[in-house]
Amino acid sequence: MAIERTLSIIKPDATNRNLTGKINAKFEEAGLRIVAQKRIHLTKAQAGKFYEVHAERPFYDELCDFMASAPVVVQVLEGEGAIAKNREVMGATNPADAAPGTIRAEFAQSVGENSVHGSDAPETAAAEIAYFFSGLELVG
Repeated sequence: MAIERTLSIIKPDATNRNLTGKINAKFEEAGLRIVAQKRIHLTKAQAGKFYEVHAERPFYDELCDFMASAPVVVQVLEGEGAIAKNREVMGATNPADAAPGTIRAEFAQSVGENSVHGSDAPETAAAEIAYFFSGLELVG
């Protein structure tokens, strides 16, 4: 498998509960390296631009409000098959369906407040990483 990079976001429900370290420990235990990281507070407009692919979906406004409600931690994870590995470690979007030991099984509060975001494909990862980070900030 190739070395990949993927975007990870620790969402407001998790940062509000001070879970950043516990969540990052799960990524690192799975063999992923954090090669860029910052804590930011998105505006609703910034969240809307990031999630514009979902603009026609009924949950879009609620998602943008939620993502702008408190600080998030945006980071780039690197490793073999990082995109799939990150999604495996996160678990299913619905915490009720997430496998035991995954981030969402342990920390998510609901489908909407599911603690983490991860890129779903190489093209998405590249665009999402570029949204938050310049090349100079990727220090793997």
